[in-house]
Amino acid sequence: MTQPVAAGVAAVVLELAVAQQRSGWSVGIACPPEGWLAERAREARIEVRPWAATRMPGPSLAAEAVRLGRIVSQAEPDVVHLHSSKAGLVGRLVLRGRVPTIFQPHLWSFQTAGGLLRRACAAWERAASRWTHQLVCVSDDELVAGREVGVSAAAEVVCNGVDTGRLRPGDRTAARARLGLAPNAPTVVCVGRLARLKGQDQLLAAWPAVLAAVPTARLVFVGDGPLGTTWRDGIAVARHKSVQWWGHSDAVADFYTAADVVALPSRAEGMALVPLEAMACGRSVVAFDVGGVRQSVADAGAVVPAGSVPALAFAIVRRLADPAFAAREGDLARRRAETLFDRDRATDQIATLVEKLVSPRESV
Repeated sequence: MTQPVAAGVAAVVLELAVAQQRSGWSVGIACPPEGWLAERAREARIEVRPWAATRMPGPSLAAEAVRLGRIVSQAEPDVVHLHSSKAGLVGRLVLRGRVPTIFQPHLWSFQTAGGLLRRACAAWERAASRWTHQLVCVSDDELVAGREVGVSAAAEVVCNGVDTGRLRPGDRTAARARLGLAPNAPTVVCVGRLARLKGQDQLLAAWPAVLAAVPTARLVFVGDGPLGTTWRDGIAVARHKSVQWWGHSDAVADFYTAADVVALPSRAEGMALVPLEAMACGRSVVAFDVGGVRQSVADAGAVVPAGSVPALAFAIVRRLADPAFAAREGDLARRRAETLFDRDRATDQIATLVEKLVSPRESV
């Protein structure tokens, strides 16, 4: 069960479902019908059970719970895997521990809230631990954050993985030609939903300092989202000739290949897929030190203090000004992705956890 139905969380859900289906399991996805997840799941011949649900909690919560309860009753699952906070909320209210339940937050709700809402989210997660048979965190940071607020469920860290067979180092010049990007310009690529959490405004704030040091630099944003128009119209540098707003693209591998540096200016993450994808493509990553970044990137790029715009700019300039240095980091990044963050490693770990939950029930 998942809400959201696009971007990183949806990608993880689809990859898990496909891997489990290949293992001979009967797998279904309950999710809202909008977004690309339902369509691609059906293309993979995975059963999709439409679940109308908004992304955030609200007045429709009771109706969403009723709808999800019907889906569970019809499906009679052996295990339910809840992805992200909204599915975790509704799913655990419906199931209340009656079916073995895995919850994977993909970034805790209390990490993106403030004040009373933050305390309420943390209190809910503490209470919901009794209905969580297995907590799956995508990074050590995410597990530590849960434990710090009193989440007590049995937990394992299963780092996100990417398809290192499909995502591979490629020819930068050819990728730029396919995309129509300047062939020789030092290029920074930022992939992600255009939303406050993803922090593209912080990268824009750093961009004048990058241009001052590397006047021929180019910045390419790949993705769309609720703040795209606001940032493009409201931030002066966003309209500079060096900044390109590409919008959504299914060819993200080409953008990683075209990049000299891939930037992740997020304000919070569980463990972002973008650095892992960029690393698989052999590219240096510059990122703020938010959840999971230090664990994923390590010395295959630069991890700078969260929110420090000058540090972000300096790290980008360092790599654009010294392509050989960035290339060495890219080589290290590729090896790190293959060794630690391959998709099959992650799906196998999840399969083992599911089997442990099912085995006691089968022996009864």
